[in-house]
Order: sequence, then structure tokens, then C-alpha cells
Amino acid sequence: MVIYDASPPYLQARDRLLLRALYTWGLRVSEAVALDVEMVDLNDSALRIPSHIQKDYPNGRSPPPATLDLTRDGVAEIRDYLRDRWKNSDAMFPSRSSPRMTTRAAENVIEKLAEEADIRPFSTYGRGQPKDVTPHTLRHSVAYRMIEREGESLDAVQRRLRHATILTTQREYSHFERV
Repeated sequence: MVIYDASPPYLQARDRLLLRALYTWGLRVSEAVALDVEMVDLNDSALRIPSHIQKDYPNGRSPPPATLDLTRDGVAEIRDYLRDRWKNSDAMFPSRSSPRMTTRAAENVIEKLAEEADIRPFSTYGRGQPKDVTPHTLRHSVAYRMIEREGESLDAVQRRLRHATILTTQREYSHFERV
């Protein structure tokens, strides 16, 4: 993926990896900005997401720790990013002014990238505007891609997105399923 901006290369690399975390891995924006470098196991090609950074559910049930398998491309991108990054921080995604990006900063990055690439997402009303692309719509895109393009089941989507129940997944994505 090419990022079309005048940002320094180190920020472009961070932004590309943030985009991967949201669009490929399906992380919530709060999870992405809470990632620490130590949560990535490059030898095992795994991202280990502890319970404390995942969404807590209203019934008080904390989710179990999750492990996402990383692709070879994902591992290579993380390895390059960590080797070349400008700031030594425990956080996977530091900002220029603090050790960790905020959720708002991550939202701003996605908004900027969508504007620069002139992304016009499909919606029930036709084509949207770049401002319609948010970290959460990228998460929805994971479900769409899994069901429509990869032929995965709602159960697989539930596992990837780590919904507390299959009912959440069905409510949000059953209209994507092929009949």
C-alpha cells in the first residue's frame, strides 16, 4: 500500500502498520493504540492480545486473551517497522508528542489516508465520502471480506473480531451471508 502524503517516512510506516492492524487484523481502534511491542511474537507469527486491552462486555465478563496469526507479509512489515522506527517506546504506535497514540490520533490518521486516497466506500445509499472511512468501518470491512470474498462463516468472523456472542456477529453481518 502506498501512502500519498508528505509525512516523514517513519510516520508513513507507522500509519501503514496501523492501517493493517485495523483493516487486516480487525482490531478495534482502542486495541490498536493499546498494543505494546511485546505483544507481537515475530518468531511465532502471532499477535497476542491480552484481556485488559480488549473490550469489556456489559455483563462484566472479560474476554479471554486472544492470539491472531500474522501473515508472512505482516511479520515482515512489523519487523521493518520496529527496526526503522524513530522512537523507542513500549507502545507499538507512538505519537510524535507522547509515548502512545490516542484513539483520536488514530482516527485522524485513517481520515487523512482516506482523503488522500479518495476512498469512496459503498454504503446502502451508494458511494460514500472519504470522511465515511473510520477505524470501525475498516473493522466492518474485515467481516465483509471474510464472508463475501473468502467464503468464511459467521463463526469465523466472530472468532476473528472477538465478539462476545455469535448473536452480535449475526446481527451485524448476517446480511453478507450467501443463501
